Amino acid sequence: MKLIVGLGNPGIEYQFTPHNAGFLAVDRIAEDCGVVLSNRRGRALTAKARLAGHEVLLAKPETYMNLSGISVAALLQELELPVPTEDLIVLYDELALPLGTIRIRERGSANGHNGVKSISGVLGTEEWLRIRIGVGKPALADGREIKAGGKDYLLSPFRKQELAVLDEVLDRARGAVETVLTEGVGAAMNKFNRRLDDPEAGANGSKEK
Repeated sequence: MKLIVGLGNPGIEYQFTPHNAGFLAVDRIAEDCGVVLSNRRGRALTAKARLAGHEVLLAKPETYMNLSGISVAALLQELELPVPTEDLIVLYDELALPLGTIRIRERGSANGHNGVKSISGVLGTEEWLRIRIGVGKPALADGREIKAGGKDYLLSPFRKQELAVLDEVLDRARGAVETVLTEGVGAAMNKFNRRLDDPEAGANGSKEK
């Protein structure tokens, strides 16, 4: 059983905010698998599904972001998965990456993300697979970066045009999870860890037309 966790905050007021990109990604996977995250276990909303030929448990912690690790640890224990484990994939928002990008990493520091900090703290290791979904503002035409405004920005609803970009990114995040499951982490990183201006950075790692 693979455990796929999206990070976010419960509550309708947070649903379409940048900080809930992980929740939205797991919802997209659930939708494509024809399931609804409605079961409560391990302090999370969960659903069993079959994805890319693998049995998976999709989960959205209900602990609020800064206590995400409590839920992840409980689910790992319930599924009898060791720590560290290759059977855990966590999806979450990354302010340091521009909206429209994703990055896959096998380990790493929290970089100021309270959900990541909580998971690494509770598990006692930074060795866990994460798919970071960029929610930062894209650079200006002259290359200058726009500071997104931190917490206020992360907890404010996406604008309509941003939701359109996010919609495509959520499909790419789902594709990244599927590639990890079918081809391994190395292949997934090679396909999806590309710059937006890379001509081969298509929706599923294929060339754009």
